[in-house]
Amino acid sequence: MSESMDAATPASQLEEKIQARTATVCVVGLGYVGLPLLRAFFKAGFPVLGFDVDQEKIDLLNRGESYLKHLGADFAKEMSQSDKFLATADPAKLADADVIILCVPTPLGNHGEPDMSYITRSTSMVAKVLRKGQLITLESTTYPGTTRGDCIPILAETGLKVGQDYFVAYSPEREDPGRKNHSTQTIPKLVGGVDPISGKLATMLYGAAIAEVVPVENAEVAEAAKLLENIYRCVNIALVNELKPVLASMGIDIWKVVDAAKTKPFGFQAFYPGPGLGGHCIPIDPFYLTWKAREFGHHTRFIELAGEVNNSMPGYVIRRTMEGLNELGKAMRGAKVLVVGLAYKPDVDDVRETPAAEIIKLLFENGADVSYHDPHVPLFAGMRKYMEYRMQSTPLDKDTIKSADCVLIVTDHSTIDWQMIGDHARLVVDTRNAMASVLPIKGKYWQA
Repeated sequence: MSESMDAATPASQLEEKIQARTATVCVVGLGYVGLPLLRAFFKAGFPVLGFDVDQEKIDLLNRGESYLKHLGADFAKEMSQSDKFLATADPAKLADADVIILCVPTPLGNHGEPDMSYITRSTSMVAKVLRKGQLITLESTTYPGTTRGDCIPILAETGLKVGQDYFVAYSPEREDPGRKNHSTQTIPKLVGGVDPISGKLATMLYGAAIAEVVPVENAEVAEAAKLLENIYRCVNIALVNELKPVLASMGIDIWKVVDAAKTKPFGFQAFYPGPGLGGHCIPIDPFYLTWKAREFGHHTRFIELAGEVNNSMPGYVIRRTMEGLNELGKAMRGAKVLVVGLAYKPDVDDVRETPAAEIIKLLFENGADVSYHDPHVPLFAGMRKYMEYRMQSTPLDKDTIKSADCVLIVTDHSTIDWQMIGDHARLVVDTRNAMASVLPIKGKYWQA
């Protein structure tokens, strides 16, 4: 028992449960962040409760089936056969949890403003069942001050006292779907409480399931650190994206330049250009800070400029495609364009914020006859701004490649036969340097 926690307090009782691994851990939101986290706590020996509003996900998990391919299927089967696991869409079940971890989306609104509705709704759901001795942690990426300024006022309406009756912390997710050299359990976990006791309990909790936990001074430091991580990537990717067309005009290959620069053992980290940003983090998270900064009278010009550069890349890809088609004496209107890769990164089925969606939209708007191939995404069901572009993946074979006026590479999945594309494509427009190993190709080749 901790000397700082009396035996009769809600804090000490929760501490005992965490140490004994009898505390029931509930994860709210079973997507790319929540499901791996649920698995981590299950593997650590805790009773786990998974909550999601999507009944299909709940049914799959209770049948022992996983809907996230990169996680494999064995863990879902193992959990479904255990009496320490339950997946539910019933909010009343949250009352059974000692720990509730919120892993809900934080998208941008129609005007680039933070959409906090998922956080506020899920916090209100927790407030309805909040009781003494519960720990609530937020993992969704958001602006500094969210945990203390947005979540706690909702929870405080219950009349319970934070830091005394219940406990609140922020611990940012650091998931990278498809990464082989790190997992949820091995990525260091930042933890910041809204008060010292909350921070201590949250650090203890995550330490039972994660190899390395890094406690920070408070929730605000943890919230800001997560934004800095993503802003760092956003700005550096924008730098190489800005250099790409400049160097191309000089006849210089940006990929060779980056590879040359990264031989320096200090002072440089390699970032690579692409067709635009994808995934939930980099295209969205920096603008949470941009929005919040205005409240304090600051204009984050560097971040906003990086966003402008990265958001312009799909348009650049379309212009390069038009130039390549012109070399063939072909207009974009009526041209058959095969887009290779729909996921936002290689070897995953994740299409969140994928630049391929905007590229496909622009191709259609310019009159192209568009199809796509992605071995991980058999159906593109549309998303937010792209609901009208429902498509199915077409097989990638010699006939498909030969029939296309242009093969436009957006995602460089490792299972794709690049040599076959090089042997049979009339025109390849490559946004990922995917064809570097098979050059020269028989048709025309353009980098974009």
